[in-house]
Amino acid sequence: MRRVGVVVVSHSGRLAEGVVELARQMAPDVPLIAAGGLAGGLGTDFDAVSDAVAQAQSGAGVVLLYDLGSAKMVADLAVEMLGDPSDAVVVDAPLVEGAVAAAVAAQGGATLDAVLSAAASALTDLASDKPVDPEDGLEIVLTNAVGLHARPAALLASTLTGLDAEVTVSFSGHSANARSVLALLSLGTTGGDQVTVTATGPDATEALRRIGDLATHNFGD
Repeated sequence: MRRVGVVVVSHSGRLAEGVVELARQMAPDVPLIAAGGLAGGLGTDFDAVSDAVAQAQSGAGVVLLYDLGSAKMVADLAVEMLGDPSDAVVVDAPLVEGAVAAAVAAQGGATLDAVLSAAASALTDLASDKPVDPEDGLEIVLTNAVGLHARPAALLASTLTGLDAEVTVSFSGHSANARSVLALLSLGTTGGDQVTVTATGPDATEALRRIGDLATHNFGD
């Protein structure tokens, strides 16, 4: 499968590499490339960013995230210089949260537009106290050691790819969009907690079945 690539542009090489390392834990099959720093110091390099875009391109497009203003300028220029600028896009998003959201969406096979949207909405799609009707929902006890931490949350979100269903996970009076890793993390669950999963839409039954299967297998832990 060709997946959307993600490039992290930062003034610091170590920062870019750290963000990529974190995102890769949740999206091992996504082309994730760090483009940070200058030889011997801080800064951004046009050639390094252009090379990173080329490395991340598998045919599905590339999303670029950046840390500070001049990094955006370099990223924008690298995209403009492409033969087809529509092959890549620079997104205004929080660097860490946006990279994680983009990578998880790409891992699930999302389109370039969907990956872009996931990154852009990284901080707005968090858990809320919106009430959820648990009728016909799925009650799950999190038997893995640390609950819905990064990798289980990413696995849950990606398993819903391709389904026409709105899925919500509720815990302790709060609810989260099951397709958002950051929202799931913000629930603050841990091992032994019980969550409620509800779904609506044409593929609701299949969504609940998939999540129930994940729970049976301890969400991959």
